[in-house]
Amino acid sequence: MTLALFDLDGTLLPIDSDHAFGEFLIAIGWADADAYRRRNDAFYEQYKAERLDIDAYVDFCTAPWRDRPAHELAAVQARFVDEVARPALRDSALALVQRHREAGDLLALVTATNEFVTRPIAQLFGIDTLIATELERDAGGRVTGAIRGTPAFRAGKVERVHDWLRAQGRSLGDFERQFFYSDSTNDLALLERVSHPVATNPGPALEAVALKRRWPILRLFP
Repeated sequence: MTLALFDLDGTLLPIDSDHAFGEFLIAIGWADADAYRRRNDAFYEQYKAERLDIDAYVDFCTAPWRDRPAHELAAVQARFVDEVARPALRDSALALVQRHREAGDLLALVTATNEFVTRPIAQLFGIDTLIATELERDAGGRVTGAIRGTPAFRAGKVERVHDWLRAQGRSLGDFERQFFYSDSTNDLALLERVSHPVATNPGPALEAVALKRRWPILRLFP
């Protein structure tokens, strides 16, 4: 069997869903246009520079909505999918996932973005397994602003993939081929662990690494 792992933001989507969800919160009036956007943009720059404090970011990005009632959260989640995520889908990315599915490969979406934002997006791609940064919840199910367990970020992606496979009695070595598609050097730890790393819509830093190591470069969208 072949394992196919996909990063999300910049890889399967031409947007960063985490940053875009922040902009969506501003658009619907749940976050301040000036102060929130300034900090959201700053965190995004930190991510691109590979120095994101993901704990601080999760606390920040969940603050505008984590005290809202469940029915409001469900409605906003659905609106974000319909108004932002679904229009960002590209046939080329859907076709890539479909090729692996038709080949009978084991699929997983592996993303640093939290599961509240990304679970419905994984469903758009028809990917059942989502390995995302999980949000801590209190006894009443309310998001606290902290991360539960290891975030699916940088080396944490490797740990979370291993944990997922171990729960099935498997390991990476059980697969003849392991693909991982990513656009970012934030994902080098996992790219270096699979047999078939694919630099997908890579940023300049990852493109340079891919060229040096002779990794394939895939461009799904401009």
